[in-house]
Amino acid sequence: MIAVVGAGLMGAATAWQLARQGHEVTLVEAYDIGHKHGSSHGSSRIFRRAYADPFYVGLTGKAHEEWRELEHDSSTPLLRTTGGLDLGEGRDPEGLAVQLGAAGVPYELLGAEAASERWPQIRFDGPALYHPDAGVIDADETVATCVRRAIDRGADAWIGVRVTGFDVQAKVLLRTDDGRELVADTVVVAAGAWLPELQLPVALPPLRVTQQQVFHFRQREPSDAWPILVSKDESMQVFGLPSGADGGPLPAVKVAEHDRGTPTTATTRSGAVDPASRARVSDFVHDRLPGLDPVPVAETTCLYTATPDEDFVLDRHGSLVIVSPCSGHGAKFAPLIGAMAADLATGRTKPHPRFRLRRTA
Repeated sequence: MIAVVGAGLMGAATAWQLARQGHEVTLVEAYDIGHKHGSSHGSSRIFRRAYADPFYVGLTGKAHEEWRELEHDSSTPLLRTTGGLDLGEGRDPEGLAVQLGAAGVPYELLGAEAASERWPQIRFDGPALYHPDAGVIDADETVATCVRRAIDRGADAWIGVRVTGFDVQAKVLLRTDDGRELVADTVVVAAGAWLPELQLPVALPPLRVTQQQVFHFRQREPSDAWPILVSKDESMQVFGLPSGADGGPLPAVKVAEHDRGTPTTATTRSGAVDPASRARVSDFVHDRLPGLDPVPVAETTCLYTATPDEDFVLDRHGSLVIVSPCSGHGAKFAPLIGAMAADLATGRTKPHPRFRLRRTA
């Protein structure tokens, strides 16, 4: 029997992948499915192929296949293609174009004038990379879908049950806050920002948990078709994408900083939006996204759990499989990470060197 601790994007996807392979699975989640305490809530997350690292460009292709497989298995649309833009000197559109071209990923490299003609709602001051495969993921629906399909395939789900202890011998004994005990051959720990707080018999890499601020801005022209976008200059890195159901009055666009989160922990986070971040993002919208009203119509927070090199953690230590943290860019890989974690849990594969708990050079 395989237990999965945590039903965020990665844990839910792992439970789905294991259950569809016919394994006995118990999924344990401390909160309700779709809760807003961690990193997996919200109805709009970015899917993109553009990475400066060819390793991740390749992974995005595999992830896209897994997204379509999940949609097929569940008869539920989860990934909506919108196209994507990368702009700003810090993003190096020309360098990204080289990586996409080498991987056979379709793209266009546009000058500022040509990009402005196509997207007048965005202000360009240099070249922009466009790749049509980018889009928007519904994270809330993905979590719910994976849990539902795992249960359909025979998985058991303990919801609102917190794991309070791990006794790792030949098998793993899990203790929970409601007095239950669960014996598993293997335990997949997909606890996200709670991972550093668990008493695990394994050395974790340094992990940095931050609270991120997210804002939604009303479109001035409801008919504008917005791509996802990532903009980086010397002062800040910002991402934007069409808002989902949690974006306030629609149509709206979700905009947030990627690199200025507030250090915290999963249990001590305030949940209060940082006014300095609101001001910076609103200024960015005013200056660079004239197609949006620069006053947010909705805002929220979430958590990043980052490794020093921003690579993921997907490794096995005895009877434990440690899944994620995803360093703020993992949502697009969720069903693929679930497949990789399932393979580790069943012994089908070994960890990739870049995702080990102890990195190799």
